[in-house]
Parts: sequence; C-alpha cells; structure tokens
Amino acid sequence: MFKKLAEAIKRKPIIGWGIFAVVMVGVFALGILAASITERRAEIATLYNNKKIEITGINPHNEEWGINYPREYNTWKKTADMDFKSKHLGNMPEDVLESRPEMVVLWAGYAFSRDYSAPRGHMHAVEDVRNTLRTGCPENGEGDMQPGTCWTCKSPDVPRLMHEKGIENYYKAKWSDWGAEVVNPIGCADCHDPVTMNLTITRPAVIEAFQRQGKDITQATPQEMRSLVCAQCHVEYYFTKDNKYLTFPWDGGMTVEAMEKYYDEAEFTDWTHALSKTPMLKAQHPDYEIFLLGPHAQRGLSCADCHMPYMSEGGIKYSNHQVMSPLKNVANTCQTCHRDSEENLKNYVYQYQDKALEIRDRIEQELSKAHIMAKTAWDKGADDKEMAASLKLLRQAQWRWDFAVASHGASFHAPVETQRILAHSLDKTMLAQLELQKVLFSHGVTDMQMPDISTKDKAQAYIGLDMKTLKEKKDNWIKTVVPQWLEKAKKEGKLTANI
Repeated sequence: MFKKLAEAIKRKPIIGWGIFAVVMVGVFALGILAASITERRAEIATLYNNKKIEITGINPHNEEWGINYPREYNTWKKTADMDFKSKHLGNMPEDVLESRPEMVVLWAGYAFSRDYSAPRGHMHAVEDVRNTLRTGCPENGEGDMQPGTCWTCKSPDVPRLMHEKGIENYYKAKWSDWGAEVVNPIGCADCHDPVTMNLTITRPAVIEAFQRQGKDITQATPQEMRSLVCAQCHVEYYFTKDNKYLTFPWDGGMTVEAMEKYYDEAEFTDWTHALSKTPMLKAQHPDYEIFLLGPHAQRGLSCADCHMPYMSEGGIKYSNHQVMSPLKNVANTCQTCHRDSEENLKNYVYQYQDKALEIRDRIEQELSKAHIMAKTAWDKGADDKEMAASLKLLRQAQWRWDFAVASHGASFHAPVETQRILAHSLDKTMLAQLELQKVLFSHGVTDMQMPDISTKDKAQAYIGLDMKTLKEKKDNWIKTVVPQWLEKAKKEGKLTANI
C-alpha cells in the first residue's frame, strides 16, 4: 500500500502536498483541542483552589456559596423568575382549583380543598409554604394544621435543624416551631458537599428507603446522583402516625400498585373523605418514580440533563441552576439529542400532555360525581357493609388519579405509564359508580340531582368551607406573624440575605 502511495506521489507531487496539508490541519486541530482542555482544566482548578471564603458544615446561606461559585449562583437566583408559560402551566402562579373545581370535591375534608396552586421556582419554596391556606394560621403554639415535617423539602435550613435537634425531634415538632428557623429557600447546601462540591444526600428518608430495599446509595454513580439529589424531595412520601417521621413507601417497589399495597398492608390513610367517608390516600409528587419508568431514564439520562443543562463561559462548563421546564430552553435541552425543530419538539410534548389530560379531565368529573353519590347513599341510610365495595374502588381510583396528576411532568416523563394509570383510575371510577347505583337503588333513589360545582367558589361552599373567613385570617397572619419569624431569624443570624 505504502509503495503504491509513494509511486503515486512521485508521479504527482501534489498528492504528497495534499496529504501533508491534511496532516498539518489535523495536528493543528488537535493542538487547539488540547489547549482548550488544558485551559479549561486550569481555569476550573484556579476557581476551585482560590475560593474566596471557606464553607464548612451545613451552611444554608446560599449567598455565601455564591461568592465562590457566582455562575451557578446567578442562574439559581433566576428560579425566582415567573416569566414562562407553556401550553400547560409553567413557572407562573396559577390557581389550579379555579380551573379544575372538581378537585375541591375530590379533596373534601383535606387541606388541599382550600388551596392548590401550580408550583413556582425553588426561590419561592419557603414563601409558598408559609402563604398557602393549607398550613393554617398558627400562633402562640396553637392552630398548627401541619407537622414540622412539612418543611423538609423547602430549605437547606432543614438538614441544619436535623443535625442540631436530631432527626426525630425535627420531625415530631409542630410546623410553627420552625417558622423562624426555616428561612432560606432551596439551594446549594441541599445538594452539595461544601468541601468537595460533590453531589450529596442531605435528607435521610431517601437513604433509609433504599436501605430497606437492600441497596446502598453510597455506591451510586455520579450520573445516578444527578437524579438522586432530586429524589430527596420529588417523590411520593408519607408521615408515620406516631412521630410524623418522613418515609418513602418503596419497600415493595416504586409502581403505583406496589405503593398502594404498602399503604394497604400498613392500614394507612391520609384522611377520611368528608362526603363519601372513604379512607383516602393523597399522592404527593412521585416525579422520580414515574421518571424511572419512562424512555429518558431507561436510556441513562438524569433529571439534571434536562432540567439543569450545561452552560459554558470562557473555559468553564457548569450546570444551569435555574431548575424548571426544559421547554423554556429547548436549544440547550431537547435539541442536544433530538435533531428536530423547536416547534416540532414542543408539539410532541403537547401531544403527550393533551392525550393524558383528556383522560384526567374525564376522571375528575366522574370521580367527583362518585363521591357525591356516596354521600347521598349514606344520607339515605346505607350501612358500612353496603358501602364497602364502593369505598374500596373510590380509594383505588383516586389514588391512581392523584399519582398521575400530582407528578410534575408525568405525561411527558413516562407517557405510556401515565396513561395506563389514568385509564385504570377511570375504570375503577366507573365501577365505583355502578356499585353506588346498586346501593342507591336499594334505598329508593332512582334520580339523583348533582349539585352545582362548576366554579371553585361553588364547590368550596358545597363541601362546607368558609373561604372568606379562612382568607381573612391567613392574610392577617401573614402580615403579623411572618414578620416576627423573619425578624427573629435575622436577629439570630439565620437569615442574612435580603429576600
């Protein structure tokens, strides 16, 4: 081969010069690449080795981390933005009960019937949990609607409190006990080791859940950690009855059926429905569990790949910490893998969502009707034995509906699984109605009139909520009690940022 090449070059010297030029271009390109890599590594090393302040222990003050890592910090601050609206939600405030009033009936007797808004960015986490009607208006040790555990995913002050007070003492406290303690929004110390900056787990519940499955989370790969730090909070969970200990129901698996079996065997109930008297389960936000069942997770992607895409500045490559919908930044998220237009990629997502939400809307109409049918049956004198089959189906139907809709992005993360869950919910809802019709007919009810629940106000009035009084009390509490919490936190040095 080389002999033939030499003869060709001898006959036509230009071939040799061409080969020489190609080789030189290749060498030059490799040199540039090597220089870029060396420069980037040098800049990263310089940044890391010349930190302006030392951060040790559990430091919840995000602004101090920002002194050393300004790029990440400046993108994190953008989680305060409320400027994005996709076809279905975004990072803007939105009253979900206003647009879907049947949910008020579905949660009758539970705090979610008072207030349920679309989630905003991490910067709003502490503010939103204070301001929601679901936490009530506790003052002077009285009036707590929620346990202290409800703060767990809202702030890096939580791992600090767990360290200072003990995990069990933190969980069993009242929600208001930590009002002047949990003041810094979700940030750096929630996910990073301050010395190495490696991703780390700061909430014990996820470690304990894997341990009960016989898995050692300390052996997780860096790519797995890019999802596991999210799984500290974006999961299904419950509080044990005795000490409100935060627990993930994963012992038998992470599917909707496996977790339902876990709750059934534990005879666990979140609340008893105010209308149907059904022992209910409330799904939280099983984002991680549903994500694992979808195509992106099964191809090795992590949460951060899409929700925290990489950015470059000079020789530095870093993650964008404005955690939010990938549809805000399709060029840096979807299009890094999918060679298609932004318009097409968004439309694919909307098609998944539209199909799932079509089933969801039907369930909410029929399931709310089923709860009202059950109330009518009780009112007509039905007994526990007559109602047992219906209540079991109502519990199962609503658990599946809630599991699918409470998860942020479920219809995209795992579209096939989400539609399967919703289909089963609708099936069980209709079976519950058939059972209830038998009970109603046996008590002489052949034509049941449905109440008007066409708006949030009408639905809340129907289930007996005095929303005017609840809102007035909450508004006054926000104006009087919250400033006291913040003043105390600033005085004690727990809140140093101007937020």
